[in-house]
Amino acid sequence: MLKNLIETLRPRQWTKNFVIFAGLIFDRQLFSVVPALRVLAAFGIFCLVSGLTYTINDIIDLKADRQHPQKCHRPLASGRLSLKQAIILAILLALVGLSTGFLLSWKLGLISIAYTLLMLAYSKWLKHIMIVDVMVIAAGFLLRVLAGISVIQVSFFSPWLFILTALLALFLGFGKRIAELRLLEGNAGEFRKVLNGYSIPLLNQYLIVMLAAILITYMLYTFSAHPQGPSYAMMLTIPFVFFGIFRYMYLIQNFNTASAPEEILLKDHPLQAAILLWGVAVMLILYLRY
Repeated sequence: MLKNLIETLRPRQWTKNFVIFAGLIFDRQLFSVVPALRVLAAFGIFCLVSGLTYTINDIIDLKADRQHPQKCHRPLASGRLSLKQAIILAILLALVGLSTGFLLSWKLGLISIAYTLLMLAYSKWLKHIMIVDVMVIAAGFLLRVLAGISVIQVSFFSPWLFILTALLALFLGFGKRIAELRLLEGNAGEFRKVLNGYSIPLLNQYLIVMLAAILITYMLYTFSAHPQGPSYAMMLTIPFVFFGIFRYMYLIQNFNTASAPEEILLKDHPLQAAILLWGVAVMLILYLRY
């Protein structure tokens, strides 16, 4: 049962919560012990809150998930976890996750509640509204970034990073919709009504718009990435961003199994290499330049 409970929390999707560290890293506090521990604690709390929203989503979508070719294997939909057990799990996660958020920071507590309510509204209503469904996902990423900033004193955090986070989340969200349409083929609307409003040609156009916006925004960010003044060193990281974006587009266009960004991140080695090299380059530029 413990394995089923953990699987219901979807730890694979916790990779999304790593954006919580954005404020810590880009404000050059990564090696400051107290801020790092506080953000790490915020990451753990948000994993619990994320698990809460996933559990409630599985409860709400139980009937639909049982008909889905992939989601039917989830613990609750497959019957490996009972509805009663899922409800108890959700209650415990709400009590522990939300309360500890307030203990760490009242701002984090409010952000956790806002995120939970947003995701509940998404599960119940917003995911059925075309375009709004993906915009809500982007809002969730922005709340994660704010969660990381809320528990430390940040002296510099470029507004470009907020815009970039939202654009990247939209890009990943529309890419996921393409993968879902290909996986479910002509029956997509039966499993998720909002997919009736999307088509692969339309989503490809959205991706092109998002791609251009992401690359332009990131290049503009590199001009003002340093807290201590203008520097163009961050421009050296642009090729890694180009490769990562292009690699993701290649994967969602050529593989039906790439239904979720976190699955791609955990499986595709070239994409992992691009992210790793980008991260190393950012660390060297931000922390060794001065």
